[in-house]
Amino acid sequence: MADQKPIKRAITLGGGGPAAGLHIGVLEALQSHRDIKFDVWSLSCIGAWVGIVYNQWDDKKVRNKAERTYQFFKDGVFRDDEGYERFPINKVFGTDWRSNIDAFNDFVTEPDNYKDFRWQPYKMMDSFQESMAILSDHIPGRGKKFRKLDEGDINGWILNQVMAPNPFVRFLTSMMYLSDVKGLSRINYPNSEFMKEIDFEYLFENKEGETRPSIFHNAWNLDKQELAFFSNKPMQSKFYQGDINASTLCACSALPFVEGTVKIGDDTYCEGALVDTVNFESLLEEHPDLDEIWVSRIVDSKQIRKPENLHDALANLCQLFAATVGEDDVKLFKYHVKCDTPHKWAGTVVEIHVPGHINFNWNHGNLNEGRKLGKAAAQQAIAAYQEHLKAQKAKPHKGPHFINENPEEDPNWQRMKDKYLRDQSSTAK
Repeated sequence: MADQKPIKRAITLGGGGPAAGLHIGVLEALQSHRDIKFDVWSLSCIGAWVGIVYNQWDDKKVRNKAERTYQFFKDGVFRDDEGYERFPINKVFGTDWRSNIDAFNDFVTEPDNYKDFRWQPYKMMDSFQESMAILSDHIPGRGKKFRKLDEGDINGWILNQVMAPNPFVRFLTSMMYLSDVKGLSRINYPNSEFMKEIDFEYLFENKEGETRPSIFHNAWNLDKQELAFFSNKPMQSKFYQGDINASTLCACSALPFVEGTVKIGDDTYCEGALVDTVNFESLLEEHPDLDEIWVSRIVDSKQIRKPENLHDALANLCQLFAATVGEDDVKLFKYHVKCDTPHKWAGTVVEIHVPGHINFNWNHGNLNEGRKLGKAAAQQAIAAYQEHLKAQKAKPHKGPHFINENPEEDPNWQRMKDKYLRDQSSTAK
């Protein structure tokens, strides 16, 4: 009997920021199954960080790469619970003080920025008249009862009649919003000790000819208005921009406002997960001979919760698009696989669904919780995959196959979810 053709697998690690622990837990479960190896890694945002950090070590020298990956994020990115409680910022979202100072210096030394820095009597008179009109509309008079000013009216009056006409306020506001500052933080420091912890060179083929998996991540090219790919191997895609390195990795997670954009060559990049978080189309264009695609998307819209403060609100803003874009990408991919007759792909898709609601805190507690949930979710998906293999062996039929598409129907998944809810309830008590 001829040897069976080896299975060619790909794994996609999607975006989700502080949910990095979920990816780490997924990889921890997968690495214990030595027969499940991945030839292709399709990455975006935090998935790119986890995937690249995980793949920087030799399997023969580092037996538990998931643990090493966990330590990288625990020590270098996530903050201890006590420290995070009153300083809710991770260890790499540092303010770019030098660039900010340069930007403010450029602003205050630019003569054009002072053209409107003067008292404007007509605008001030208009604001005074509008203020008096608002007041007269609400004070009692002949045949008119007192009307209480609504809070929204008060806030609108302060914004438009008090602050907007004031030249000092206008100057400070324009300096804040119109200076050359493109993000609250910056992590693109390729020569920093933090980035040097990642051995990018190991991702590429070595002199002995040892093979490496194909690894690529996306980013969004703001100048060309198109998706861009960076890889450890040349790609056929017209969107291929070059090799993976420290700057490309920072570019793929440069979420506007939260992080500054990254300039590589003549072009400026930001996060690619804004557009595509799983890269399915490019994955199959580049590797049409794939047999399996494993999906670790990590977040979905059900994990978006009511914000309790500005930290939660900003986190939800970031995660909402990652969740909905990721969900839609998977749905569109499955639709095309099922319905497109030309060049129809007949492989297997294995989805990993997380049973619980993670939060978006960059603290050790959330990293550990995500790792635990990710590992349990991957174990359940592996069990469902193994059941599929048994069924295929007993009664084979052609694909495409969708494994773990509806995990709620799997008793193992339901038990896992119930256990998570019990743990959460006991913790709350």
